Amino acid sequence: MAKQQIAQNPLILRFHRLMDAFAKSDDERDFYLDKKEGFLLYADLEKTELELAELEKEIAIGSERYCLIPKMTFYETKKFMEGFVNEKVYDIDTKEKLLDVIQSKEARENFLEFIYDHLTELEKWQQYYQERSRIRIIEWLRQQQIQFVFEEDLEMTKTLIEKLKRHLFDTTVAKDVVAAREMLSSKSKTYYSSEALNPRPKRGRPPKQVAKVEVEPQVTLDLYTTVPLAMRSFLFLPEITTAAGVTFSARYDTAEQLLANLRGSSRTKVDAKLEALSQRLESLRHLSAKLTTIEDITGTDREGRLIHAVSKGVHDAEESVEDLIDETRKPRKLLDVVQGFLPRKKEKKKQKEEIVSETPIPIKTVTQIHKKGPKK
Repeated sequence: MAKQQIAQNPLILRFHRLMDAFAKSDDERDFYLDKKEGFLLYADLEKTELELAELEKEIAIGSERYCLIPKMTFYETKKFMEGFVNEKVYDIDTKEKLLDVIQSKEARENFLEFIYDHLTELEKWQQYYQERSRIRIIEWLRQQQIQFVFEEDLEMTKTLIEKLKRHLFDTTVAKDVVAAREMLSSKSKTYYSSEALNPRPKRGRPPKQVAKVEVEPQVTLDLYTTVPLAMRSFLFLPEITTAAGVTFSARYDTAEQLLANLRGSSRTKVDAKLEALSQRLESLRHLSAKLTTIEDITGTDREGRLIHAVSKGVHDAEESVEDLIDETRKPRKLLDVVQGFLPRKKEKKKQKEEIVSETPIPIKTVTQIHKKGPKK
């Protein structure tokens, strides 16, 4: 009988990888965590029936070793979205729109599309989603009584972390590995503290604003020595180094697929709007240049026509400006100018005729005619 291997230090788990597995676990996808060595399994239904049968058999044999990652229910996804809107969104209009989106048919996908179109909300969402997922994962690992540390939290060199993985079951190791194991044991206790599930904001004076330096995170090798042969094709090993690489979407497996889809739909709409806006601005610049060429436009009729045209649109405004330019370039005689201010004779005569025609003519009665008598 083979000797049972026991881990000599807490398991080193990838938080972002676990976060991705928790987000994807649903009624159609099963994920398992190995308690012995810390690797993840994904029961991919695209595998052959024979492979899936072998996987099921191995899981049944090691039922105490492999634990099924909990499914994300519709209630949990809705709770994630509503919690973000109520806690992190401060604009009233944006909050109302997001609450309407959450009540829609495809709430999860529509929510993400709205968030990715509003960059100010996207950064807040990624931070909130990471914080809530961290609490959820730690809580579950504590229920499984697993001693662990997240690799992303370790301040060790890549070489030392890989040494710890390689000598996980060895009792006799080098001094640097012994010291690293003590650090891991101390670190693992922090995940079982009350603050791990209820993180409190740091008090005191805020730190000085320092320019943020982007450091590429170190990724260690996946070193597992106890994976059964039938399970090797089901290992879940995505290379995710940041929370931005984890998608909340149930339709797309990776953040790259989600972004590509957004570029094909909402991104196209945004680009079209920007293009239309740039064309409008260019037309306004052209219009402004033409206005500078107009001299001595003082007539109220011209000003009214110009204002009316601009209110209707850029195209009409351009036509009006062209007409005004033509008018200003025509030579004007003194008589034309005077006629613009003095009333015309024909108009006066016409007005008198209208007044006369409108005045009622009195009708004389027969008695009035008899009283006057015949003319002499």
